[in-house]
Amino acid sequence: MKPMVVWKIQPYETIKAKGLPDNIATSLNKLVVVKLNGGLGTSMGCKGPKSLISVRNENTFLDLTVLQIEHLNKTFNTDVPLVLMNSFNTDEDTKKILQKYIHHRVNIHTFNQSRYPRINKESLLPVAKGMGLGGENSEAWYPPGHGDIYASFYNSGLLDKLIAEGKEYIFVSNIDNLGATVDLHILHHLMSQPAEKRCEFIMEVTDKTRADVKGGTLIQYEDHLRLLEIAQVPKAHVDEFKSVTKFKIFNTNNLWISLPAIKRLQEKNSMELEIIVNPKTLDGGLNVIQLETAVGAAIKSFNNAMGINVPRSRFLPVKTSSDLLLVMSNLYSLDAGSLIMSKKREFPTTPHVKLGSSFTKVQEYLARFENIPDMLELDHLTVSGDVTFGKNVSLKGTVIIIANHGDRIDIPAGAMLENKIVSGNLRILDH
Repeated sequence: MKPMVVWKIQPYETIKAKGLPDNIATSLNKLVVVKLNGGLGTSMGCKGPKSLISVRNENTFLDLTVLQIEHLNKTFNTDVPLVLMNSFNTDEDTKKILQKYIHHRVNIHTFNQSRYPRINKESLLPVAKGMGLGGENSEAWYPPGHGDIYASFYNSGLLDKLIAEGKEYIFVSNIDNLGATVDLHILHHLMSQPAEKRCEFIMEVTDKTRADVKGGTLIQYEDHLRLLEIAQVPKAHVDEFKSVTKFKIFNTNNLWISLPAIKRLQEKNSMELEIIVNPKTLDGGLNVIQLETAVGAAIKSFNNAMGINVPRSRFLPVKTSSDLLLVMSNLYSLDAGSLIMSKKREFPTTPHVKLGSSFTKVQEYLARFENIPDMLELDHLTVSGDVTFGKNVSLKGTVIIIANHGDRIDIPAGAMLENKIVSGNLRILDH
C-alpha cells in the first residue's frame, strides 16, 4: 500500500489553466447534480432531515443548493437537474418541502437508498421483528451508507431516464458541504478527454490539516486508485493513517462519475465496494452491527479514474454548531446560493472554532448570540460553559472564553476581544 502517486492526482490549478470554451453550456446540459440527503439533523439537536436546517439568511442547505443550480440554468440557459438521494428517514419530509421549488428553474428528482436491518452483535441475527418501521422496530433499520447510491440509483429507473435524456455525468456531494458547487473547469476537463481515454471517475481531494486526520485518503494498491477509510485501518496503524506527512490529502466526497459507466458496472455486477463494519449501541443498550459502504470506494472499479487536488474552499461541511457559526458569520457572503469568503479576510484559511456542549443544539446556539460576532480577523475561538454574546461583538486573534461550572459569562454588546482569555464569572446587568 502506497500513498498516491502524483500523476494520478492533478492540481486544480493545472485544470483551471486550460480555461473554458465558449460552448460550456453544452457540457452543462450533460450534467446532473446529485446530493446525498439521507441524514437527519439529530446531532445538531434538530428533528427531520439535516438539509432543512437554516444555515444562512434563513436559507436551508436545500434552498442554497436549488439557488446555485437555478443560477447556473439561468446564466447558461441550460437544464441541469437536481437529484436527491433520500433515506427512509428523510424521504417524506423532503418531498413535502419540494413543493416550494415548483416555480424555480430546476427539475428536481428523488430516489430512495436501501433500508437494511441492524444486526444483533451477539446473535448475528436481524433486530427487526417485521418489515415495519414503527413501535419496537423504530431502531431496527438503517440506511447502509452512501455507497448504496449505485444500486439504488440504477434500481430506481432514474439512471436510465437521465441517460435517455442525454446526461453523461453526475456530480455527487454531501448536501451539508456548502463548498460543493458545480465547478465548470472540472466539468470541462471531463468532457474534453478523447472518448477512449474518457475519465469515468474524479474524486476531489484537498490538503489535510490536523482537523482532518479522520478523513479517507487515496492510495495506490495493485495499480488502482483506492479509497482508504479510517474504519478499515487496523488499530496498530491508525496513527500512521492520521499522519499529515505520509497521507497528505483526504477525500472531500465531491465526486464526478460517468452515468454510462455506473450502468455498465451495475449490469455486470462488477462494482466492488469494501464493506465497513460499524458497531453501534441502541438507546436501550443493545449492541448492534451496521454494514455500510462508501460512495468513493467504487473508484477502483472505474476506468481512467483520477483525483484532483482542489482548494480548501470546496470543502465547507457543516457538521456542528461551530461550523454553523463560521458560515453564518461575515467571513462569508452569499452569491446566488454559493458562499464566498470575504475579500476583507487577510488569510485564506478559516478560523479554528470550538464551541462547548452548551452550544451543541442549534436552538441553544442561536439563543446564546444576539447576533453573529465580527470574525474577519479571528484565528482561534474556544468557548466553554454558560456563555452568551451581546450585539456587535468583535473577535480577533485568539479568543478563549471559559465559564466554570455554576458561573456565567455575558460578553457585553459592542465588546472587542483581541487575543484575550476570559474566565470566571462576568455578568453585566442593565441598571
